[in-house]
Amino acid sequence: MAMKITDECISCGACEPECPTTSISQGDTIYVINTETCVQCQGHYDTQQCVSVCPVDCIVVA
Repeated sequence: MAMKITDECISCGACEPECPTTSISQGDTIYVINTETCVQCQGHYDTQQCVSVCPVDCIVVA
């Protein structure tokens, strides 16, 4: 499974540098997660780092 950023994203950019697989990037209006490379931080961290830093809780399991 991968993570997904919902439309509630405020484009703050807090999540992008936290991703160990560089799967997060700025989209047209909000940040997006590449579901082909997102590993939910498995093998890197115990919890999803993007979720832990998101100020509006807009990152969910895809």
